[in-house]
Order: sequence, then C-alpha cells, then structure tokens
Amino acid sequence: MTIPALDTLTTEAIDPAQADLDQLNTETRLRRINAEDAKVAAAVEVEIPQIAAAVQLAASSLRRGGRLIYLGAGTSGRLGVLDASECPPTFGVAPGKVVGLIAGGLGAMFQAVEGAEDDPQLGASAIAEVDVTDLDTVVGISASGQAPFVLGAMREARARGAATVGLATNRPSALESEADVMIAPVVGPEVLAGSTRLKSGTAQKLVLNMISTGAFIEIGKTYGNLMVDVQATNSKLQARAVRIVRHVSGASAEEAEKALQEAGGSAKVAIVLLHRALGATDAHRHLDEASGFLRAALRV
Repeated sequence: MTIPALDTLTTEAIDPAQADLDQLNTETRLRRINAEDAKVAAAVEVEIPQIAAAVQLAASSLRRGGRLIYLGAGTSGRLGVLDASECPPTFGVAPGKVVGLIAGGLGAMFQAVEGAEDDPQLGASAIAEVDVTDLDTVVGISASGQAPFVLGAMREARARGAATVGLATNRPSALESEADVMIAPVVGPEVLAGSTRLKSGTAQKLVLNMISTGAFIEIGKTYGNLMVDVQATNSKLQARAVRIVRHVSGASAEEAEKALQEAGGSAKVAIVLLHRALGATDAHRHLDEASGFLRAALRV
C-alpha cells in the first residue's frame, strides 16, 4: 500500500469554500460549521459493516474475559478515554474492562503533551504496561491514520495476539496495515483546516459509541433499550433504576425501591426478584444460569 504524505491527507486539506470564514457574521459562520457537521453521520453510515465487525471482536473479547482497549493521541486519545470512562456506570462493568490509553498519559486529557504522539515506542510501551493479551481487542484511533504512537501500539498489540481495529478519517492510511478491521469514515476537509477535533472527532465519537454500546448489548448488558446494569451511584441514577424496574416488572415505586434495596442496587436482579418472587440469592442464580441475559432469565 502506498501511504500518502501528511500534507496530502483529506483531514489536512484546505477547503477553498471556507476561505471567508473569518469574515462571516456569527450566525452564518455557525451555519457553515453545522452544514459540515451534517455530513458526518452519512460518512459513518458507509462504515457500518466494518463497525459491526469491530463490535463482534469486542464482544468476543468481553465474553472471554478480555478487554476493549482504546488508544490514541490528542483528541483521538481523549475520545477513547471518555468512552471507556462511561462504560462502568452505564453497563455495570469493572473500570478495567474498557481501557483508554492516551499518548502522554492521563495528564494529556487536560493539557496537550506536544510530541507524545511522535514516538512509536511509547505506543508499544503503553500496550506492554497494560499487559495486552490475545483475549483483548485494541482499537487504535488516529484521524490521519499515521500517528506513530498509535502505529507502534497496534504493532505491539498484534504481536501479543490481540484483535486490532483501526479508526481513522482518511483512506488509505498506514493504520490499515496494522488492523484486522479498518473503519474509515471520510468526512472531508475541516471547516478550520486541519482541526480534526471538529468533523473527524465527531465521527470518531459516533463510531466509539457504536462499538461500546453494540458490544455490551451483545453480551447481555441491556434489556430492550434499557440500561438494566446501570450503577445507581447518584440520585439521578437511583431514580433511573427505579423507573427501569417499574417499567419492566410493572411494580409500584415502593415495590421497586424495596426490591432494589434487597438486590443491592442492581436493577437486573431486582427485576428477576420481582418477576419470580425470589430472594436475591436465587435471582442472582437465575441470571448466572442465563449468562447475565435478563430476557433469558425471565423465561427460565
């Protein structure tokens, strides 16, 4: 594969249609940005077959006790850390099941660490530090598809037997040769030339949403479109858990709250407990026999 030079990449292109961006009034300028943003979902839609393949890899890893690991530099890395950090409260999984790695370390979430993305060995070291194995799926995120940190990490992940997924907003890119599955929504030049926190970042966020949500649905972390494994760690989420239990079981608010208390805050256990008139221990057993799938547990 011929790898394009950085200055020839779509994400680095200067769109002549935006040359007057600084001369527009505020509302017109925002309409320009919005019009460009409207192209993102269509670009992601083209990649759905590849995203589906990534979901299957991630779900397989999670079923087997492995992890979903995101890595990237700059905006790409921050988006990976963001998606990883949202999975425990949403799906009730341990923080280590979805991992976000960013060039320059977690401090780079809040302040740019210039040059951190330029060293492939740092990427390889990041993979080694979290002890990636053949049970894991590693998603390398790079708008250009050329970030040395990401390429080094992906090579190390492949050497360790992990499944690899590439996510870029250019095609072709060097990342393709390091990925079992390549996702590349080509969103076109940015309104602000080269600022890949814009359309490219939005596309990456959409894809990561689909990968994590799709994978956890595949392994039974939802019931219909309900977050039945939600961790009720604050008043908002406690109220959501009550609503979920009531919606599925038909219980009153008082009954749902009592069942949740008996179930240790687990909406899924509370629903089985109410549906089958069981204690919490037996409700847990029914869920275990159903591999954690609530729909199957309610049929057992």
